[in-house]
Amino acid sequence: MGLNTLYKSILEAIIENIDAGIHVVDNEGKTIFYNSIMSELEGLDVDEVMGKNILEIFPSLTENTSTLLTVLKSRKAIYNKSQSYLNNHGKQIKTVNSTIPFKISPDKYGAVEIAKDITKVKELSEKVQILQQVLVGKESNKENIKGYTFKSIIGEDDDFLNTIALAKTAAKSSSTVLIYGETGTGKELFAQSIHYESSRSSKPFIAQNCAAIPEALLEGILFGTVKGSYTGAVNRPGLFEQAHGGTLLLDEINSMGLQLQAKLLRVLQEGYIRRVGGLNDIPCDVRIIATTNEEPEKSIASGALRKDLYYRLNVIYLKIPPLRKRKSDILLLSEYFIKKFNTVLNKDVWDISNEVKNAFMNYDWPGNVRELENCIESAMNIVTKEHILKPHHFSNMEAIFHSSKINTNYQLLIHEGKNLDGILESIEKELIINALKECSYNITKSADKLGIKRQNLQHKIKKYKIRIEELVYPYK
Repeated sequence: MGLNTLYKSILEAIIENIDAGIHVVDNEGKTIFYNSIMSELEGLDVDEVMGKNILEIFPSLTENTSTLLTVLKSRKAIYNKSQSYLNNHGKQIKTVNSTIPFKISPDKYGAVEIAKDITKVKELSEKVQILQQVLVGKESNKENIKGYTFKSIIGEDDDFLNTIALAKTAAKSSSTVLIYGETGTGKELFAQSIHYESSRSSKPFIAQNCAAIPEALLEGILFGTVKGSYTGAVNRPGLFEQAHGGTLLLDEINSMGLQLQAKLLRVLQEGYIRRVGGLNDIPCDVRIIATTNEEPEKSIASGALRKDLYYRLNVIYLKIPPLRKRKSDILLLSEYFIKKFNTVLNKDVWDISNEVKNAFMNYDWPGNVRELENCIESAMNIVTKEHILKPHHFSNMEAIFHSSKINTNYQLLIHEGKNLDGILESIEKELIINALKECSYNITKSADKLGIKRQNLQHKIKKYKIRIEELVYPYK
């Protein structure tokens, strides 16, 4: 075997076993190499690609949209280019490609394309960007990876706009901020927006959930550790040191242990920290933004939040209204999430049906904006070629449509001329039947769900002549 043949065999073995699709074309755009990984990505057999021109294999591409042909013309590499195109069988392909020219002869060039699965690339990209965000912070003009800026906060409700206005004012100072809002209202969104519109925007923004980690571990995470302070301890800076000059978000501050709250209060008052097991005081310049999913007054009353820490944190107080209090924003947010997931999932959805709109407006959204986003995302995954999201696309979200159905039934009762007592009895009967169904017709569990005594529930079942056997076997 000659040396050139040996090198070629080695090169082909490497290319065939590398974890990436490889497509090589000559100066005329004809395929001269096509590995099995690329074959799987593009849904084509190697034999039907070899020797054929790019545009013959992929009719949806043109000389201007094909990265291989573009590189042949320009003789300049293209890196990490997202492509979406059809093969000659009509299958849609999505890849991220790096395409590089190579010299065949002094005036002839070919091109090699390296393709990776777009899902894996996106996951890796997100991880890298999130890590960069935590360690470095955001450059002055760049968007945060999650889009957490005031421009991205969606809403037209007056109370909500007032909260945004106050948050923008908070961004102009370095005072501590306390944000109250139910789960899913967007507390971290506000926190990041404040940071990235402040003079600290070029410094780190670091978030820590205080409920996710035991107090003993959280202390070391926040303040750092000194080698030998406990078994396995090493010299490690804490989040206060890492966030120096920037912002530290303490999420669910009401879940932090009281002893640790006392140490946090001292840091806020004195402006320095001491690592666990350490003897030296370390100055720290960190803005604190704290969030709580329970009204601060209730947390203080229950003993979950120190009153002195509350006063120290509560320099600027933001209260984010829940979604049920800003009904006018529900359809606006729905439209926003539809556009978002059209891009992410490559869909072509235009709107939600009137029935869905009615259900959305009558639902209380206990999970707030996060629940609405998840709801839209779920439906967008289910929809195929339709352009309007309808109730059957939300098949796993019965509570939303059940709420709408009850509301509609109440309106019908009014139109039927029933008086208030009659309407209330109809409502009570329906709520009892629903509780029985949800609790598998267990009287004790149903009573607990309704918040009444078992004997009281049994009395009402007799009063409204509810026959459980008919509910269980309606067609018997």
